[in-house]
Amino acid sequence: MDSTVLAGIMIPFLGTMLGSACVYFMKGEMKESTQKMLAGFASGVMVAASVWSLLIPSLDQSQHMGTFAFVPASVGFLFGILFLLALDHLIPHIHAGTDEIEGPHVSLKKTTLMVLAVTLHNIPEGMAVGIVYAGYINGNHTISFAAALALAIGIAIQNFPEGAIVSMPLCAQGHNRHKAFMQGTLSGLVEPVASFITIMASALIMPFLPYLLSFAAGAMLYVVVEELIPEMSHGSHSNKGTVFFAIGFVIMMILDTVLG
Repeated sequence: MDSTVLAGIMIPFLGTMLGSACVYFMKGEMKESTQKMLAGFASGVMVAASVWSLLIPSLDQSQHMGTFAFVPASVGFLFGILFLLALDHLIPHIHAGTDEIEGPHVSLKKTTLMVLAVTLHNIPEGMAVGIVYAGYINGNHTISFAAALALAIGIAIQNFPEGAIVSMPLCAQGHNRHKAFMQGTLSGLVEPVASFITIMASALIMPFLPYLLSFAAGAMLYVVVEELIPEMSHGSHSNKGTVFFAIGFVIMMILDTVLG
């Protein structure tokens, strides 16, 4: 693995780290409206990345199947949904704005369960970046270095608010800023790990690339619908989350179009 690819898979982690660093510059508990905007923005980026960077390339690579070109994208997408659904039931975690533990009931702190929730949702994002870079490394004609870089930057932009969503509530609950920053940062560490493992297995996965691209898209959209949209709709009604969804979507669409 060359240095440019290694740097590429670290870009999303950098986004989480910078977002977690917000805890040093913002005082007090995060406002509900701010959390709605951040969740909406992250949702928009992830939806656009799923469509332009994953589903469309999956369909493009299946054109030789003619009428049945939709099969790899459809099958992979549904398996991605099922994969995240299974993880949701197997890994204990808790979502922002609730005290209800999902998955197996364990005696872990609420803050640890919140970090686990974000860590769980970072797995498909890391896999998505790894799958696209694997396609580039192995000379897939539909995936360029710029396209892989666009996805990595898009995920990093999406990770910035995610890092803030983790670190700032931790600080508000009594953790010191350094500890909150570290926990927020560590929640994103699974992404480069997932990317690295995916790239190392590229020789095995390349024949199934259309399925895996749509698999990552399904997993990411599961996160959007199951986690981020409820977050931006939680509490009093506001259109701010919707507006920032549109902003995130357009930014990621532009990134993929210009760089891809």
